Amino acid sequence: MMACENPFLAAIIARLAEPKYNLAAFGVAFSFALIVEAPIIMLMTASTALVKDKDGFVKLYRFSFVLNMAITFIMIIVLLPPVFYRLTVKLMELPTNVARLTHTSLLLLLPWPAAIGFRRFYQGILIGSNLTRRVAYGTAVRLITMTGAALIFYSLKIKGAFVACAALSTGVVFEAAASRIMAHSTIKSLLKIKAPPKNVKPLTYRFITKFYYPLSIMSILSLGVHPIVTFFMGKSRFPIESLAILPVVNSLCFVFRSFGLSFQEVGIALLGEKNKNYIPIRNFALLLGTAVVGGLALIAFTPLAGAWFVEVSGLKAELARFAYLPTQILVLLPGLSVWISFQRSLLVNTRNTAPISRATAIEVILITLFLFIAIKYLHIIGAVAAVLAYTLGRIGANLYLLPFQRRPKKM
Repeated sequence: MMACENPFLAAIIARLAEPKYNLAAFGVAFSFALIVEAPIIMLMTASTALVKDKDGFVKLYRFSFVLNMAITFIMIIVLLPPVFYRLTVKLMELPTNVARLTHTSLLLLLPWPAAIGFRRFYQGILIGSNLTRRVAYGTAVRLITMTGAALIFYSLKIKGAFVACAALSTGVVFEAAASRIMAHSTIKSLLKIKAPPKNVKPLTYRFITKFYYPLSIMSILSLGVHPIVTFFMGKSRFPIESLAILPVVNSLCFVFRSFGLSFQEVGIALLGEKNKNYIPIRNFALLLGTAVVGGLALIAFTPLAGAWFVEVSGLKAELARFAYLPTQILVLLPGLSVWISFQRSLLVNTRNTAPISRATAIEVILITLFLFIAIKYLHIIGAVAAVLAYTLGRIGANLYLLPFQRRPKKM
């Protein structure tokens, strides 16, 4: 359901004034917001794995609160005009009009990171208690409120990038509140559990930090690559067109990648002690990976691509032509996302998170290196270079984690 957000918002931006510049501004602002929120993305994984009693809940909540306040402060610093325009105009070489649109858009996204952090903390508690339907209900609240806000702002004919960012912030704030309400009964039950199970050591802040640090580094590196990609695209052939269509292409790909992204918490919750349920989880991952690759291929390599980008997304035919090849290149990425989620779930379930951050570092290095070569020396169109880099980087991370993807020995 979350994957429906960006295609919907991109379609709205495309139907308002100056769609090319507003799509570019929205893409850049969203990239900044993603990197700022990166340290809290894995709170859902952490709370799914670690919150088992009162002590675990209280300590991880305090840990989450400090992280949320810290990233909000960082976003405020980024929004200071001297800092922001040095990053966007001087370093990224964005056109001034796009930079101005981006600044206001990012200001509208200020509530976004902390709201995401709190709702992911509570959603992890729901997943750990097998209340996954409530996670979906929270996402429904987010979509309904986001859609309502977007339509209201659209009717006011304000700039498209502002419509999208204000709607996103509205949706995640309501989702965070809904997640807290739905987790209330579970939290009450957790607070009654005074001590962890006999086979589980009590949590300490030192252990939480050691457990979470590799996960946060993974998120920072993984999401931090988006501004890097934006930087290189600004220096590529057809920079504005690339910045405009990449959010639309990524939104379509994310519809299929989302199945893999959510699979990580499924694995953590269901693998069992010492990954004893390895075989059924692996088999499901294979089926899921095949299905999502096939689904995106069905659109990317057929006339459905034209229908999606022109009729649904609202792109002009000129921009839509830029989107076809990048979409075809990204076909494997949803399947690779399922694979890496399976690999990560195996490691998190055994509380061995260090290889995850190393794999992500490899992915980011490969993406950056390929972009540098492709744009500086091969002169590939920015959007094409970006999606090739995403795919090659993910393959590198998958291959690095392959030795850790072991079937547990029978007892």
